[in-house]
Amino acid sequence: MATLGVSLVACSEDEDLFDDSGSKVTLPSHRAFILNEGTQGANNATLSFYAPDGNADFIKDIFYTQNQAKLGDTGQSMIEYNNDLYAIIAGSRYLVRMNTAGVEKQRYAIPESEGDPRYLAADDGYIYMTQYGGQVTKLDANTLKVVGTFKGGANLEGIAECDGKLYVANSYLKNDAGYQYQTDLFVINAANMQLETTLTVDLNPNQVLEEDGKIFLISWGNYADKGYSAQMIEPQNGNKQTSLGVATNMAVGDDMVYFVNSETDWNTFTTTNTFFSYNIKTATVNSSSFLKNAPAELATSSVYMMSVDDEKGDIYIGVTFYSNSNGTMYRFDRNGNFVEKFDCGGQNPKTMVFID
Repeated sequence: MATLGVSLVACSEDEDLFDDSGSKVTLPSHRAFILNEGTQGANNATLSFYAPDGNADFIKDIFYTQNQAKLGDTGQSMIEYNNDLYAIIAGSRYLVRMNTAGVEKQRYAIPESEGDPRYLAADDGYIYMTQYGGQVTKLDANTLKVVGTFKGGANLEGIAECDGKLYVANSYLKNDAGYQYQTDLFVINAANMQLETTLTVDLNPNQVLEEDGKIFLISWGNYADKGYSAQMIEPQNGNKQTSLGVATNMAVGDDMVYFVNSETDWNTFTTTNTFFSYNIKTATVNSSSFLKNAPAELATSSVYMMSVDDEKGDIYIGVTFYSNSNGTMYRFDRNGNFVEKFDCGGQNPKTMVFID
């Protein structure tokens, strides 16, 4: 695909939903952005633009196109909230707010005295950012001014909001004895940033997502005798926990949770992928792959991320080739039929968000 170019004008009925002020290109109403992590220390994180409806050219680095500046070092995470994009550039130690066209509005520089920034959640006009060192920072979504903090735990990873509560993974701490993996999922009152309870979950909790009032968690284990696992937590049912299987990554959307167990044997450098899903409405795990007629190479490619387009229900799977080359994105429709694959525009695709 072409890396630069202009596209069609957004439909007039959608124009009021977008803030494309300052944009150097015209973008369609249904749009997607890929945050590519890059290689740590190489200052090569990128933000790519993709048109799901095929009515615009792919833009390899729309952040540079719009702002005439590099994004920075290590794109860690990104969310869409109120039709703005919020992204953590961890190596460069800042949180950036962008409009619907990728034009920078504000940024919050993380002080050197604070731990590295990790993941984001948003609700009720606020952005919540987890950090290593045991901190969750609450920021005004419109100004990126800090309005509160939570301090507790060791290195905090994934975060999700549900009914005014923040569910935060306390993953591990490192000391003279080495890595000490934790089993804590903090439940924090988002209004006052106080800890309400601590749930004991599988070892080394990491990725946390919410869908249909339920929390989905992937824990990474200790990389030895305890492996990866996926759990569901039901806040409205006394925080009941249910094991869902073995998974390294997941995506939620359209009342479904899509899982992959993408494990690499580093002695032989071979990867094996197992895809399965959980239907929230029927409360059933489908151990069969949700993919149909997938390209053969996807079965042995290292899956780095998955995302679901809320409008169409399409499933996107990003694979990494680490620092060797750009990642590849595989697109499937909501029924698992293969649609297309394309270059992500950068190394190590970390996440993909949609605006429509």
